[in-house]
Amino acid sequence: MKHIKALILDWAGTVVDYGSIAPTSIFVEAFKRGFDFDISLQEARGPMGMGKWDHISTLLNTPEISSRWQAQFGRLPSNQDVDHIYETFMPLQIAKVTQRAKPIEGTLDVIHRLQASGIKIGSCSGYPKPVMDVLVPASAEYGYIPDCVVASDECVAGSRPGPWMALENVQRLGISRVASCVKVDDSVHGITEGLNAGMWTIGLAITGNAVGLSEEEWRALDESQQQALAYRAYAQLSTAGAHYVIDSLADIEPVLLEIESKLARGERP
Repeated sequence: MKHIKALILDWAGTVVDYGSIAPTSIFVEAFKRGFDFDISLQEARGPMGMGKWDHISTLLNTPEISSRWQAQFGRLPSNQDVDHIYETFMPLQIAKVTQRAKPIEGTLDVIHRLQASGIKIGSCSGYPKPVMDVLVPASAEYGYIPDCVVASDECVAGSRPGPWMALENVQRLGISRVASCVKVDDSVHGITEGLNAGMWTIGLAITGNAVGLSEEEWRALDESQQQALAYRAYAQLSTAGAHYVIDSLADIEPVLLEIESKLARGERP
């Protein structure tokens, strides 16, 4: 491929952590430990892809959670509450993230083939830098070594759904044409990030947040259950604006060839 220069990959649910389990379960635990306040796993998944402080703030300001908070504490949530939950979240997340640092089946082979062909592998995450400083070396032990890593708190202008982390990858990798980059993500906010950056976007339906099940939980479902969840996940990511939606990063190469053909014809995202 001559026209695609870089893939910008998300982490949890895209390359590692099938089902994006690590961040979701820790949000639930942080709310419980910080304030003895309950949120569901499904609620915790809602803003997935955002920076974690923004994620917590968004959760607290959703009408359902805000109403329950007011009923329990007699007041609306504040930024100080966000700070406290975030401070509770961080050590829990750092401890948890290494447990799910192993790349999802099939992803490493694809990544290594693309790197060998000259395509650069950038990456960004809703995790802040202290979490990435633990996750990156843990994943490297399995053989995943991207050419660039940008954490959610490294861009002055903010994180997702803005384009800043994706564009910071472009700058660090020395890519001169944003349209030659492909953003790959399992969350709505990650897809929006890629669109806002002017990149091709590919959503991952099965391995990430859109389905939200571990590989073991997914394989335990019968075919009709899998089809129903897959249909919903494909619809969610397509509605978010993804140019393509596939099951897993392991399935990406045929789609990249199609994008390569479009670039060769002068098309842009």
